[in-house]
This record gives sequence, C-alpha cells and structure tokens, in this order.
Amino acid sequence: MTTLSDLLAENTGLSGEAADHLQAVVAEWQLLADLSFADFLLWVPVSPEHNEQGGDFVCVAQARPTTAPTAHPEDVVGTRFTVAEHPQLARAIREVRICREEDPHWYRDLPMRREAIPVTFGSNVVAVLSRETNLAAPRVPSPLEVAYLGSAGDLCQMIVDGTFPHVDNQTDVHTSPRVGDGLIRLDAAGNVVFASPNGLSAYHRMGHESDLVGTRLAPLTRSLIRDPFDATEVAHRILDALDGKPGSRTEAESRRGAVVLFRALPLRPHGQPAGALVLCRDVTEVKRRDRALLSKDATIREIHHRVKNNLQTVAALLRLQSRRTSNAEARQALTESVRRVASIAMVHEALSVSVDERVDLDKLLDNVLPMVGEVATAESRVSISRAGSFGVVVAEIATPLVMVLAELVQNAVEHAFPDGRPGKVEIVVSRSARWLDVVIRDNGRGLPSGFSLERADGLGLQIVRTLVESELRGSLSLRKVSDGGPRGTEAALRLPLGRRP
Repeated sequence: MTTLSDLLAENTGLSGEAADHLQAVVAEWQLLADLSFADFLLWVPVSPEHNEQGGDFVCVAQARPTTAPTAHPEDVVGTRFTVAEHPQLARAIREVRICREEDPHWYRDLPMRREAIPVTFGSNVVAVLSRETNLAAPRVPSPLEVAYLGSAGDLCQMIVDGTFPHVDNQTDVHTSPRVGDGLIRLDAAGNVVFASPNGLSAYHRMGHESDLVGTRLAPLTRSLIRDPFDATEVAHRILDALDGKPGSRTEAESRRGAVVLFRALPLRPHGQPAGALVLCRDVTEVKRRDRALLSKDATIREIHHRVKNNLQTVAALLRLQSRRTSNAEARQALTESVRRVASIAMVHEALSVSVDERVDLDKLLDNVLPMVGEVATAESRVSISRAGSFGVVVAEIATPLVMVLAELVQNAVEHAFPDGRPGKVEIVVSRSARWLDVVIRDNGRGLPSGFSLERADGLGLQIVRTLVESELRGSLSLRKVSDGGPRGTEAALRLPLGRRP
C-alpha cells in the first residue's frame, strides 16, 4: 500500500515541514470524520512536473466515519480530478475559505454533499480536505448531532486558520479517546453545554450522580479524582484548552476506582475563543486486566524461582548421598541425577527473570554444558565447543531441549573416548523460521557394531528418545561419521519451531 509520504513525494513538491503538517492532519482527522458524520478525502494540487497522468488534484488519503454510513465504500486514494470535475477544490485554495456545493453531488447513485476545506500551513494553502456526507441515510436533528456538527465546524475552521492540529500535540493521538468513547463540549467560560451519553457515563462511574450540563468541568473533575497531583493535572489541561493551549492525553483514577482517559482540545475558530472539547474514555476494565496480567506474570516468575530453589535443594541432597555411597555404580547414577536436576533448575532460573516465558538458549547452555564434565572420568580430556546460535526459544521446549542436549553430549563424552583418550565434541546449530537443526558430532571411536537407537537400553538415550518424541515433536538419528574425515558419531536432531499443539 502506498503511504501518504510516498504519494506526496510522487505528485507534489511540498517541503518536508508541509508534508509533516499533512501527516498531523491525517493523524487527527478520524475525530473530524466522526464529528461530521462524513468521509474526509485529502487532495493535493499536482505539480506540473508530476502531471503526466493528467488531473489537477490527486487524493492522497481517505478517512471514513464510524458514526454514519460511508459515502465512499471503495478506495479513492490515488484518484485524480481536474478543476472542471471538482471546482470547489480550486475555489477553496483561491478564496482560502470553506466552500460548499449548492446542490447535492451524485456519485455512484449516492447523493452527497461536498465541502472543500483548505489546509493552511504557515501562510500558504498546501492541500484541501473534502468533507463528503452521504445524504442517502436520512438523519433526524438531535442535540448530539447539533453538538457534533458544531464542534466539527469549529475544528475545520481552525484547519483553515492553520491552528489545528497544533504542532506540539502529536505524541499520543492514536492512544487518545475517540468521539464514540465520550465527548463533552464546554463554552468559553468552562461550563458544560453538551455531554454525550458515553461521556456522562464515564463521569457517573467516577462518582458524579447528576447531569453534567451547566457545571464547571475543571473543578468538578478535580473533586472526583483520588490523587491530588493527577486531579490538578487534569484540571489544568482542561483550563489550558479553554485558554487555547493544546492538551495531550492524561489518565486518572477516581475516588471510586474508575480509571478514565482525558484529552482536552481548544476550539478557537477565526482565532476567537469558543470553548473546548473534552474527550474521555472509561478504561477501568482495561486497567484491571493489565494489572491482572502483571500480577499473573509476577506470580509465574516467582513460581519458577521457587521451583529452581527446590530443585537445587534436591540436587544438593543427591550430591550428599553420592558422597556417602561406597558403591561406584550407585555413586555414578546419583552424580548423573545431580546433573539432570541441576540442568532443569537452570532452565527455571532463566524463566524466573524472563518477562515473556522465553529463554536465551545459548546463554543457558553455556552454563549447563560445563557440568557435563563433572560426571566424566577424571582422566577425560574432552573439549566441548558450539558453532551457530540456538537463539531464544519458548519455555515449553526449553526444559526438554536442554535435557536432550545435555544427555547427548554426556553420552559422547562418556562413551566415545575410553581410557581417558583426548577428543572433542562439537555442537553445530542451524536455525530457520520453521526448523531448529542440531548436530552433535564427536571424533571418538564410533558406534558399536549392530547399534540400533530403537533397541538401545541406556537410560540417557531412553530419556532423549522420550523427550524428542513426546515433548519436542521432533526427530533424532545417530550414525557413524563416514565422510572421509576422522571417524566418530553424529547425533542429528530436528525440531519444529512453529505453533505447537
């Protein structure tokens, strides 16, 4: 999809500052569309050097209302018009005022009322907004419609004046309350002259029981907010808007626990004070869910921390037991159990500091693999190296994958190099968007004759087979290295990284 900046570059010679102003207009114009019950199209004059395709104006952006049927169900962006086809566009630029067609305009069997609103930047008109209202759906005038259209008219005139949107008010437009969330219109003295049903409901949840019309909104809002600093901030934002200063989004919690977002907009058509608009949205439920998620996340991390502590205790007890055991075979089994429990404990330690239940496997394995040497014979001189990166993996595969890798490396160290022979074990990793491929290769004596992975009865390989098939949903193969280089064994592991059942 072609962006606004691309279309401006392709069709105009506007300066960067003027293009930024049009971006600011587009960021705000959903507010205009909803208040006007109309579609908005942004037209720019086509520069002569960009006019090979014909047309004096090109549409570079489009907004549809959420409060009324659209006049343009199709995409109009990229459409070119001549002055003869849409004379109001050129007239609005020439006369620097809002121009309305006398008679409805028919477009694809839909009657529309079209208005052209010049967009002023500095002392120049750089574009034209076309406000196009679908007249096919009859509307009954109501206090809400009158208030909405009056507010839209003031804001549109401020676009002509070049005072809306304000240059200092572009930081939080997309997260601010919208017209449908709740709208309150203030007069120049700060008294409420209209409150939409949603705006009134937001104040009811804050603790104000009666109607808002006729009340001074700033002191009323200050009295409803729990924190005195937040109360002062919101009240000042409303008063600043009455003084013509743009306001940004603010959030406050009422004494009754309701959390509300506020945004105050000054209304100064032709430079004359006409009051302010206050948009508000009750976000109590959203905040409650956010707090619940934060609490749940903290609880999960605390559980991982406690599991890690418990597993470390178990490993310490097994280590003590192995030291008191005189049987060499039993001592070896206990030592291997210590290593397995400690590996799982390290995974939980990594998860206890993770904010998204994901683990950096490279960092974790750098801590786990040195423990493999603890269960090797004292005479063993085997080096372990890694090539490639595992990256970050989700928690559900971290524990079984660490266990599998530790067991395979342990098997290589233990069985490939008898009698303390020196050697090396290499872990080679390659990762794509779909697969994680790991090869554990040693230069030892190789697999025994007649070896079968399916019939292997060693505990380590049984653990590996079970975890790969049931937990990781992957595949494992063991084979002799027979590529002309040093003999040895390769264990090839392939795991899917997509969505897991």
